[in-house]
Amino acid sequence: MKNIIVQKYGGSSVADSEKLKKVAQKIAKRIKQQFKLVVVVSAMGKTTDNLIKLSKEISINPAPRELDMLLTTGEQVSASLLAIALNEIGVKCKSLNAFQAEILTTGDFNQARIKNLKVKKIKDLLKEDDAVIITGFQGITEEGEITTLGRGGSDTSAVALAAAMSAKCEIYSDVAGIFTTDPRIHPGAKKLKYITYDEMLEMSSLGAKVLHSRSVEIAKKFGITIYCGSTFSEEEGSYVMKKNIEQPVVSGLSVMDNQTQVTLSNLPLDYTLVHQIFEKVAKEGLNVDMISIISNGGLNISFTVIEDKKAHVSKALSQILKGMKDLNIDYNSGYSKISIVGIGMKSSSGVAAKYFKALAGIPVKLVTTSEIKISCLVEEKYKEKAVKALINTFEL
Repeated sequence: MKNIIVQKYGGSSVADSEKLKKVAQKIAKRIKQQFKLVVVVSAMGKTTDNLIKLSKEISINPAPRELDMLLTTGEQVSASLLAIALNEIGVKCKSLNAFQAEILTTGDFNQARIKNLKVKKIKDLLKEDDAVIITGFQGITEEGEITTLGRGGSDTSAVALAAAMSAKCEIYSDVAGIFTTDPRIHPGAKKLKYITYDEMLEMSSLGAKVLHSRSVEIAKKFGITIYCGSTFSEEEGSYVMKKNIEQPVVSGLSVMDNQTQVTLSNLPLDYTLVHQIFEKVAKEGLNVDMISIISNGGLNISFTVIEDKKAHVSKALSQILKGMKDLNIDYNSGYSKISIVGIGMKSSSGVAAKYFKALAGIPVKLVTTSEIKISCLVEEKYKEKAVKALINTFEL
């Protein structure tokens, strides 16, 4: 089937009935251009946050299965209301939840991964209807259990559907594209017309909230160009694709707050122990970042975690390092990770020199690099100064 577009509308785009009606008009306009639409929706506004808050009022640690059962109701409300709005203006459409759309996932509640998409039903509906509205963020296991894909998972739903249907993919939100940095942090940030998959993956993993990183992984794997634009503006947005036509050395800057630095001092010179430490942390489902290992007769290890995971890390480390003498474990919170990203860094020299010259006078606690990024850890009180300096240095 030709001329299919997969569109995704975020929570801010469907936050109330008036916005839902405007989205319906936008969809109708595209249908008049001879397209068939598969529309993926998030929950309305802050619905997911409110549902999580409600669950916490009942239990500090809600059962993951039951939390998924609760959270998936949000997208179902959005999908059905949008379908009602479209039918009201004469657009033939039907809404489907993940069970009806047969979005099969792993059984990892709260963080499931898509295994397979059976799109025959969607294609059959599009033979008669102009649009199919599908709940994002959720799936179903082969055993019939409802799952969610993690925060930002509606992006993943949309790109996966686009890949399965060999369709174009458009992601709409309240932001007019992808910017060199968060416009809320720096109002003068430039909008990027093009950005590569690798750059977007780095920026997503480093805290940029435009696209979920797994959606970009899928797009890269299947060669899907993602268009990111504003729901309520005709201003041209940004394209995530294989090559960056403009090829800047540095494409963007991202900031991730609420970082805690964990430092283990006076460990024995035993790299098997290093493996055991990180294996234990991984088994607890904890992500670590910015790892530094220094050997000076013994071992000193530093890494960062998100602040609200500090207690979980502490518990894991106390289990693996129990009874070890002369060991010091320090937890220092109140840090921000500031990163620059750019595919052009692969072939340009002097980027690191410019980076650290810009940060002269700012105490840097940790540094990590890859071919296309440099990240540093600084105290949050230096964040604004560091961001401004890097933006000016790299003309972002």
